[in-house]
Amino acid sequence: MSRLKQSFFSVVYVREIFEKSQPLSNYTPNNKIEIQTWDWDIMPTKLATGLCIGDGGGAAVAREAAMQAKDELEGSRIDLSIVYSSSKYDLGEVVDAVRKVTGDALLIGASSAGEFTERIVESGGVAVGLLSSDEIKVFTAMAEGVTGDPEAAVKEIAAKLPDDVADHPYTTAIVMIDGLSGVGEEVALLASYIFNRELSIVGGMAGDDFKMKETFVFCDDRVATDALSVCLFASKMPLFTGVKHGHIPISRALKVTRAQANVLYEINGAPAWSVWKEETAEIARNIGVDVEKLVDPAEIAQFFTNYSLGLATENEGQYKIRWPVSINDDGALNFTCGITEGAVFRIMDGSDQENQINAAEDAAVLAKESAENAGYFEFAGVLVFDCAVRQLMLGSRFPEAVDRFKKVLPGVPLLGWETYGELRLEPGQFSGFHNTTSVVLLLPDDSMTA
Repeated sequence: MSRLKQSFFSVVYVREIFEKSQPLSNYTPNNKIEIQTWDWDIMPTKLATGLCIGDGGGAAVAREAAMQAKDELEGSRIDLSIVYSSSKYDLGEVVDAVRKVTGDALLIGASSAGEFTERIVESGGVAVGLLSSDEIKVFTAMAEGVTGDPEAAVKEIAAKLPDDVADHPYTTAIVMIDGLSGVGEEVALLASYIFNRELSIVGGMAGDDFKMKETFVFCDDRVATDALSVCLFASKMPLFTGVKHGHIPISRALKVTRAQANVLYEINGAPAWSVWKEETAEIARNIGVDVEKLVDPAEIAQFFTNYSLGLATENEGQYKIRWPVSINDDGALNFTCGITEGAVFRIMDGSDQENQINAAEDAAVLAKESAENAGYFEFAGVLVFDCAVRQLMLGSRFPEAVDRFKKVLPGVPLLGWETYGELRLEPGQFSGFHNTTSVVLLLPDDSMTA
């Protein structure tokens, strides 16, 4: 029973006593009541969302999205703004407009490649989530230069965040990274180590509507490229995550024999692109694609959306997806995170749309089941970090995937965006970067716990 419900029943019972004009002394040990008092000022966790798209400029669109969310909060204090914006807008104007609506509340966010809430799915808009909570304390920080020195950037972030928050033992970091930096995995692992705490990490790589030119992250009133932005949630209750992709392996086991940073040069001693074509030729032919005729960069990029790298994990039969963003003249493949020499992987097929749609539902189910196993059955909100490649793969069916989140969590406010890579790393794990994957962060409603 929630604290607020307990308070209500106590008041009703006491009122009944007075209405019957019975003195409290009449209530013997065999007919006693337990009168409980509570702090009526405790504010339950709330997430409210808004999304707007239009040609009126970044400030006007962002203001409307923020006002939609603010109206949903019905006067509750705003502790954090989460903002995802199409790169077509002036991002400085977007951030400034949201800050004005929210009274300069703390802010985190990124440029995106698509946005959605529980009410609408769009590309080219601004999505805003407003968080209000007495159960979660939030802290924000940004560091630039993440591409050249991710360790220094993470250390700078760690120095700006509190080591400990009294009475809030659970910590979750929402991490936003320049989507073209190529250091997603490195940042996740460094954060897990340098922050030096039992920390869950979720987040995403910023997008730019598939232009692949420049991406940005936001922190409070700052907008920066080549940067890392973090919001630390310190909470009284645990938060819950789920992750799932819809790919299956189609190649034999392959080995990375030459790689540097996020560039894969050779597989099994041969040029990477030539091996990729060899391993996928037959299955691609079945859907009318001749891999030897793939020369246009756009066609190759589309091909990679279905045929990505599946990195073997510590769990047999499970893989973490790595998306080849582009191909170089020498046949080397560029990824959104580092590729390690010696890594064993398989090429994965993600062309089955039903598998991709089901993956969204599965990610939400994993988070919800974890919450229910811990005694949480009501939820204040859900944050979704969904790969932009999934939007390309599903096309007009992408809203069906968003509907699956809502199917698992009906009536729960939802804020999501399309990323260039997803992060989800739990304590004790050794790899936290994903592509073509759905990552879910579920916020319990602590006022409704048992």
